[in-house]
This record gives sequence, structure tokens and C-alpha cells, in this order.
Amino acid sequence: MRNDADGKRQAIHSLRLQALPECPARLDQLHQSRGLRCAIPASSPCSTREHAWCLVATAPIIGPSFLMRSIALLSPTIRFPILFKARPVPRLTPNQLISSTEHIKSIPPKTSFETSSRRIYSNMAAVEASKRAAATAAVQNHYPTNAKWVGIGSGTTIVYVVEAIKNSGTDTTLTKFVPTGYQSKQLVTSAGLTAVEFDAIPEGVVLDIAFDGADEIDDDLNCIKGGGACLFQEKIVALQAKEFICVADSRKLQSRLLTNWAYIPIEVAPIAALRVLRKLRELGSEGPTVRLNVLGKEGPLKTDQGFFIVDAPFPPLLTTTDIQAGKDGSGKNGVWEVATLAQKIKAIPGVLEVGIFYGLTGPQAQAVGAVGGQKPVAAYFGMPDGSVTVRKATP
Repeated sequence: MRNDADGKRQAIHSLRLQALPECPARLDQLHQSRGLRCAIPASSPCSTREHAWCLVATAPIIGPSFLMRSIALLSPTIRFPILFKARPVPRLTPNQLISSTEHIKSIPPKTSFETSSRRIYSNMAAVEASKRAAATAAVQNHYPTNAKWVGIGSGTTIVYVVEAIKNSGTDTTLTKFVPTGYQSKQLVTSAGLTAVEFDAIPEGVVLDIAFDGADEIDDDLNCIKGGGACLFQEKIVALQAKEFICVADSRKLQSRLLTNWAYIPIEVAPIAALRVLRKLRELGSEGPTVRLNVLGKEGPLKTDQGFFIVDAPFPPLLTTTDIQAGKDGSGKNGVWEVATLAQKIKAIPGVLEVGIFYGLTGPQAQAVGAVGGQKPVAAYFGMPDGSVTVRKATP
């Protein structure tokens, strides 16, 4: 038996829950039976392809700052951390919390928890190192020495792109950087670079190059973007550039879109959100939801344009190679080809933009008289062993 001091030191225990289709109701039922109250509304979206970390307070409150650090540690990639707060009942043991479901696996407190924490930090450090390697290679191979206009995307990988530009020794005093959102603008300005809003670009100016990350990239260099809720601005910046370069870590490299990433982000007018959800279900989406802020009580997340983001799960998307091989990507049983689905969603009234980047690359678009394309000419992936894998679009 652990004494009270041990119990207090181990006030937070971590449980990993397999998110189920009926997740909100199932979790609410389970934890109410264990004397716990869910701190997130039952309507909060969850995904059948994601795991969520659940932090359970089993002893006196130890302070919100420690709790938030624990959330950041245990759920760096989860969009909706699920918290459960203990009711004023006798102290609960980990065995009491985990005994009734095969979907819950405990991490023993103290020594094992600390070991797990170190492992998580080590894995995160390796991922960040791979992002830095990919960004450095992309900038070395593609950044023009005389660039006047450069697009800077959103997301964690772009931090290393800006870092690589600063470390390249290239004179950037006359270069204007066009960010794809508020956070990327802050990144640009904090690096001492000149940021220019997209609507302030002089008429006729074409960006020399644009760098951005992605949530997933397939064999044809089609991308899913919008996990950071900046997909509209990311797309118009890519379409204004001569070349679009994508930088990511190896987790984003998949043969088909929606293999590892669970949903398509879609930017939607708030007034049309319910109608868009209904149309997406008609197209075969498996439970589309309006994305909420991290704290559900704050309501739906809003983009820089004041729009909502709808996250729409679909089965993995087919490529042109699949279609040429005779597969049906017309939407039967919810199975779609990349471009066909993107066009169908974009045609829904109320949709501002779809988080599928497909079609022509910049050079291909320019060859037919357009400005730029939304598909990258090259994608750089930082691998776990420190190497960088490059995929290039077909000319």
C-alpha cells in the first residue's frame, strides 16, 4: 500500500483510451460509473482513427500549470484533449479506474510514468530534428538568392524554414515575406524579416517561391492541409507562387491521402455549416464535425477569416494511378479520387476552400497561362535516421 505522500506525488495518472465511434457517450458512461465527471461536452468530436490521452485527477488538486504541462506532454498531436475531473469522492486507485474496459491501458505512476515521459520527449526531439533537416535541405536547394517575394506557410515545420533562411547567409533586406496567417506573420517579424499581407501584394507580382508544411502527402504529391486552420490563405499563397515547396517529417509521407491523417479540413461560412455537414454526409463522409476550440465552452474554432473549420473523415482517397488501374473513384461507398472529391466539396454552397491541394504545380500552371499551382513541385521529408527523402512532381 502506498502512503498518502506517495498518493499525492502521483496525483495525476495517465490512461490511453481507444477512441470509438460512440466515444462521447461511451466515455461518459464509463467514467460516471467510476465517480468521474467529463469536463468536455459529450458533443465534442472524436475520431475512430485517433487515440486521446485522458488525464485523471485522483488526489487533491495540484495546480492548473502542472496539469496543462502534462496535457502538452502527453497529447502533442491530439486536437481535442479529453479531461476528466474527480468528483469529491474517496481517493480512487488506478486499478479502480482501469478495471472495467479492455480499451484502457494504464501507465504505472512514478518510475514508469517518468520513463514514459522521457521516451515521449526523446521521440518529440527526434521529430523536431527531422523537420529541421528537411527544412534546411529544402531551403538550400530551392531558395532563390535574389528572391524578392517569398510565401511563408503555417505549422511547426515552417519555424525551421525561416531559421534556415536566416542561417543561409542570403541577403534578405529587400525580400518581402507573405505569411499565410497570424502566427506565421509573427514568426516572420520575430525573425527580423519583412512581412507583407497577401492583399498588399502589388498587382502583377508573382511570388518567387512559397514554403509550407502539410498534414499528409501522397504518391502524386497531393496534400491535405488545414490542421492548423489556415488552409484558405495557404492555398491562395501557393497559387500566387512560381514554385511551391512542401516540408514535413516522415509521418506525413503516405501512399494515399487519409491513410494516417483522419479527415479533410474544410473552411465553411458559419451560417452554412449545418447544410455543409449534411451534404458531406451525403458524399459519404463518416461523421463530419465542426472543429471546436481546445476548450469546448469557447465554441467553434474560427479562422482568420472568421469562418468555421469542418473536419470531414473519408476512406483513403484514390490517385490517378488507381483510376488508370480500373478502380472506381466516383464516390461509390464513399470512395473518391482526390480531385473528384475536392471539386465536389468545393461546389457545396457555403464552402470557402477545401484542404486538398491537388492539380497543377506552379510550372505546369504557368505553361497553360495561369500564375501558380496548388501542388508542390517537391516535398522534403525528414526521416527518423536523420536523412532527408525528396519526392518531386512529374514535370
